[in-house]
Amino acid sequence: MATAEKGFGRGSGILRRKPIDDGAEETPGGGLAKSLGLWQLTAIGVGAIIGAGVFSLAGAVARDTAGPAVLISFLIAGVASAAAAFSYAEFAGLIPRAGSAYTYGYVVLGEIVGWFIGWDLLLEYIAIVAVVAIGISGYFNFFLQSIGLEMPLWMMGAPGTEPEGVPDGTYRINLVAVVLCLFIAFLLTRGVKNAARFETAIVGLKIAIVLAIVVIGVFYVDAGNYTPFFPYGVGGTFAGAAVVFFAVFGYDAMSTAAEESTDAQRHMPKAIILSLVISMVLYVLACLVLTGMQNYTEIDPEAGFAGAFASVGLGWLANLIAVGAVISILTVMFTFMLGVTRVWFAMSRDGLLPKWFAKTDPKHHVPVRVTWIAGVLSAILAGLLPIGEAATLTNIGILSAFVVVCIAVIVLRYRRPDLPRSFRCPGMPFVPILGVVFSLWLISFLDLQTFLRFGAWLLIGLVVYFGYSYRKSNLNRPRSGGAVTGPPPSGG
Repeated sequence: MATAEKGFGRGSGILRRKPIDDGAEETPGGGLAKSLGLWQLTAIGVGAIIGAGVFSLAGAVARDTAGPAVLISFLIAGVASAAAAFSYAEFAGLIPRAGSAYTYGYVVLGEIVGWFIGWDLLLEYIAIVAVVAIGISGYFNFFLQSIGLEMPLWMMGAPGTEPEGVPDGTYRINLVAVVLCLFIAFLLTRGVKNAARFETAIVGLKIAIVLAIVVIGVFYVDAGNYTPFFPYGVGGTFAGAAVVFFAVFGYDAMSTAAEESTDAQRHMPKAIILSLVISMVLYVLACLVLTGMQNYTEIDPEAGFAGAFASVGLGWLANLIAVGAVISILTVMFTFMLGVTRVWFAMSRDGLLPKWFAKTDPKHHVPVRVTWIAGVLSAILAGLLPIGEAATLTNIGILSAFVVVCIAVIVLRYRRPDLPRSFRCPGMPFVPILGVVFSLWLISFLDLQTFLRFGAWLLIGLVVYFGYSYRKSNLNRPRSGGAVTGPPPSGG
């Protein structure tokens, strides 16, 4: 059987498709180590999903956008995310390779689609790491102030975030955020098995903190705070869903580690679904407690739960929550930095970016070069950009990836229904179509500046692709036997 036929790759030119069995060729340094089990993968997923959504975003959306109906906002976003999660789960079991949406798009829809999704995720994931680092630094400052300590103003925020009374243009950097980004990069260079142990332990702590918030907070709930439930109308609830969607993905970044799973075909689909279910249950419970403890107009948009417990005289618990938030949100940074390094690694191994980036460390079997580069880039963004500007670089790219994956799972199901799938997306094709519709609808809520920045990044990607990637692609080079990788132009 010909390689192209065996690997299912076809197409030509910019639509040439990567064969499924062509993703794990020899990599300088020995490739990636298979060391992640089901619960480690699930912890990585939960670690990405539960973070700023609970400790910061829920309070901000409740106060300014949805009121107590923030609960419904999370449920709407969860349904949209689940539709995409089922599609990711089918692909994760079928194509257990590094790269996630980039690899799925490349295999099913062609090289140019895979390239744009991969290029897009490089920026999105790095920006998410930066945004989360900035958010953690805010909680860290809250904690220091609560115990009577103050950091020097020059290290407490990005330029342009000077507090009242400080002249504009004063030299400033968010030093805490910078250090956090570099720490996560260092952790990931020590090997994914050791890093995953750290992640699993911190995720356990995070879940314990959220459960403590719920169990203690329920005794301070005043049902009167739930009225009015829709103070901003139903439209505010849907607008809130567009915002909190940021808090209900993360399994996509976790799926980039499929190649490091001990049994990806069985474990990856389960880990994706489990991580989303666990996270949504905790989100719903936390939102009920938060909006029940305080009137939505009084919720602190930056440190919602810490402020809520302080308001009922539990200052010690507010401090504990602040410390827990700082520690536990690290897991979000961990997962998305893991994601960007594995996408970058996969693109480089495929020849779309220089193979120098794909070299793995022979001892720890991780792509150390791209890990440090991602760490430094995220540190620069986190140190020098206000959180609002950094956040505008996220969401649109993730939603675009969701659209591509949901379309690709439909195309491959009908193109090759015979492929052995360890998990099958239910309700085909309606569930993936729902994922596409929800993602496009949420994209429509994003502002013009976000579209302009996204378009500029894709234009740069277009130049890189035609200037370098198209020619250097593995699918554009002959194999040792003389045959060109990939099929001839004919064939669908």
